[in-house]
Amino acid sequence: QIQRALRSLSVPLDRLHIMKGHMMQDMCRGLSRYTHTQAKVRMLPTYICSTPNGTEKGNFLVVELCQSQVRTLLVTLYGDGNLSPQMMYKIFDMPEGIMQGEGEALFDFIAQCISQFLAETISSDSSSSEERLPLGFVFPFSCRQTQLDKAELISWSKGFSCSGVVGKDVVQLLQSAIDKQEVGSGGAGGRWLSPWRSWKLSPFAPGQLSRVNVVALMNDTVGTMMTCSTEGRPCEVAVVADKGSNCCFMAEAHLVETTEETSGRMCVNTEWGCFGDDGILNDIITPYDECVDQESSNPGEKRFEKLVGSLYLGEIVRHALLGLTAEKAIFTGTDAAVLKQKGVFTTQQVLEIINNEDSTTEVKRVLEVLGLQPSERDCGRVQQICRAVVGRAATLYATGLAAILSYMCRSREMEQLMVNVGVEGELYQGYTRFEEILQSVSKLLAPECLATLLPSRDGSGRGAAMVTAVALRLEAQRREVNEVLAPLRLNHADLEKVQALMRQEMELGLGRDTNATASVRMLPTFVCGTPDGTERGDFLALDLGGTNFRVLLVRVTEEGISMASEIYVIPTTIMQGTGEELFDHIIECIMDFQMKQKLAMDNLPLGFTFSFPCQQVGLDKALLLNWTKGFSASDCVGQDVVHLLRNAAQRKQHVGLQVVALVNDTVGTMMSCGYDDPRCEIGLIVGTGTNACYMEEMKNVGTVEGEQGRMCINMEWGAFGDNGCLDHIFTHFDRVVDDSTINPGKQRFEKLISGMYLGEIVRHILLEMTERELLFQGRPCPKLQTKNIFQTKFLSTIELSNGLALRQIRAILQELELDASFEDSVLMREVCQTVSLRAAQLCAAGLAAVVEKMRENRGLDQLSVTVGVDGTLYKLHPCFSYNLQKTLKDLAPNCNVSFLLSEDGSGKGAALVAAVASRAA
Repeated sequence: QIQRALRSLSVPLDRLHIMKGHMMQDMCRGLSRYTHTQAKVRMLPTYICSTPNGTEKGNFLVVELCQSQVRTLLVTLYGDGNLSPQMMYKIFDMPEGIMQGEGEALFDFIAQCISQFLAETISSDSSSSEERLPLGFVFPFSCRQTQLDKAELISWSKGFSCSGVVGKDVVQLLQSAIDKQEVGSGGAGGRWLSPWRSWKLSPFAPGQLSRVNVVALMNDTVGTMMTCSTEGRPCEVAVVADKGSNCCFMAEAHLVETTEETSGRMCVNTEWGCFGDDGILNDIITPYDECVDQESSNPGEKRFEKLVGSLYLGEIVRHALLGLTAEKAIFTGTDAAVLKQKGVFTTQQVLEIINNEDSTTEVKRVLEVLGLQPSERDCGRVQQICRAVVGRAATLYATGLAAILSYMCRSREMEQLMVNVGVEGELYQGYTRFEEILQSVSKLLAPECLATLLPSRDGSGRGAAMVTAVALRLEAQRREVNEVLAPLRLNHADLEKVQALMRQEMELGLGRDTNATASVRMLPTFVCGTPDGTERGDFLALDLGGTNFRVLLVRVTEEGISMASEIYVIPTTIMQGTGEELFDHIIECIMDFQMKQKLAMDNLPLGFTFSFPCQQVGLDKALLLNWTKGFSASDCVGQDVVHLLRNAAQRKQHVGLQVVALVNDTVGTMMSCGYDDPRCEIGLIVGTGTNACYMEEMKNVGTVEGEQGRMCINMEWGAFGDNGCLDHIFTHFDRVVDDSTINPGKQRFEKLISGMYLGEIVRHILLEMTERELLFQGRPCPKLQTKNIFQTKFLSTIELSNGLALRQIRAILQELELDASFEDSVLMREVCQTVSLRAAQLCAAGLAAVVEKMRENRGLDQLSVTVGVDGTLYKLHPCFSYNLQKTLKDLAPNCNVSFLLSEDGSGKGAALVAAVASRAA
């Protein structure tokens, strides 16, 4: 009989694995917006999004509503890693009947306690202080929390049933009671529990209750986690093993679907006590557990808590002993009727019995106090039952902890999780083997996780002060972050103004008399048509737009287009040498390509993609206006680029070169997409640089003779704002980046948008935030001082990562030699998002000006047009295209704009320009 009882209280390892899996499944249900109402593990968001980092300092008031008392505390933190907080506190006994009276009376009493506490603890010579005193409210009842300082009571428990509170915001009820409380009123009797009775704080005085501000509401589990976090040692999990049972942990915020928060982490209060209420634990529930459940005030509820909570362990033991007595396995020679009394066998007595394993003396003493006369054998068997009940509880705690740890490891996409776990409660403190069982069993069930257990000190008091302190730190940090980023955040009116300015500059650029002074040059390309599908033949294309350039053979047939190409490098010495050296190098590469393709003797039409600002005076004649992208070859600016190429061909005796068209990459992109979509009449590049082109009515192009048809206009919009018209949106960071470029004051619109500059803008913002101690706790980051060290591709990686726990993020931080906390990573992500969003919005504002002009040109109520788009920023950044398209729709609602990704616009597109020109000829 004894062995059967012991076996029923033992849960095999394979069953613990199953239980762990069931708990993880229920956790996921609890986090989902669709299934959280059916989950037994409630997974309640706490709106606590950070743990202490050790810099918190100041005075913090805490009030805790206990079983029949109100506890008030004043905690002072010194920013020393939270290693030596100073605390004084006082406990007030609640008047009889207040727990079942009116809610208003309860909250008035709490406010009265706070008032008296402050009057008795704060010196009277500080009434001139204007500083507010933040308060953390520990409210240990089930609430629906929607903000850190907003929580509606779902239901009372623990003997409370005050009227007019359920469904109300308890934070607001307390704040209202504090606000109306007259200083000095009351007279609630309290007893002191402080070694610092004579300690006086200067910032606050009696009569300053109106300055108390409730900033956070929490339960004791969250407080336990917070009090275990110190500088350099964040605690991200807490387990409370007390009369009740609970656990909380820092979850990835984007997985907490019941809130709007999507970045960083948020503490989730699991409320795991209800796990098993759906019957999932029925096979491990013993007849003794059933008896305890039936005698409880809530049969069928909180089944997991009734297996592990210290409120119930003594009762489980009592029912086990009753059963064994009935089976005549124990107490055969004595009257055991006392065991029929509910509550006669306490958890404290159980712990006293099992903590003295080497002797049955303590067992005998406890049983004799109950009026029993046990034999030596009875004492041994009672000790076995007590050990089994408490050991099972510790094992089940470990299983729940393992589920939490494995979930954290999986959701953070980590191979191994190392985490600190705060532990508090009667069972943890009272059972000598609890920590050992918690550690060893959780390791068996979650071998991928390494948990360090930390004892909590006054989680509901000191921990509540920590929650409040962290909330204020984050609030102050948020104000300062917003101050730094505010100039980069553009509203609808800002973007409409940019759109109007772009339209204005476009008109100036098209005008015969105003073109020379316009910042948007609106250069005619002499490309007067897009592909119609009848083009046929073999064409060469040359693509020059950066340190690499390509030579291509493009074959256009009825079946479609096929291409062969080769990439050639332009050394820096040639990029910045003489024009002759540059174009000689290009011709040598073309000759090499034709030789490899066995085309050395063929005379094929060539389309030349030249991605630099040019004044085009014919389809095959264009004057270079200025170099960009690091080029500075001499004797080229102002010269005809096609002529320079033909001269180099003559020098190299390459007589078969037939250059029929010169285009830039933007026009090539439009033409490339135009072959697949006849509606494509706009080209857009958003990569290392940015530019746009579109089909304009010839009658509006004042710089070219002719009124009929349309011509593609190369806007060269990267220079938009060079005349100062965008100075109002240029921030300090933009000016610093601009000043450090090779062309200060030039291409200013491009420097707000393109991939060449976004990383630098982010770098300067990070430097500013580090200086303000918003990042890296103000520690200097030497590598971050290096120009261009923060590459634009980092923005894509960081913004792509929802949880910011991916290995790629850590790799970036390591590459930059940044000692970044998780919070630092979240803030870096926000900076990246802000910079890339502004870039997409500004690009959309420019595009809105283009499509609205095209719509008005054609006298349409609604324009349908396709934009051919190319560039690494548009293609590879996870949010850029979405943000651009969304903003464009807002700014140009009468235009239905589709986007088509270009396939090799600068190569295939150039060949198609040559093909269209050949067809026309």
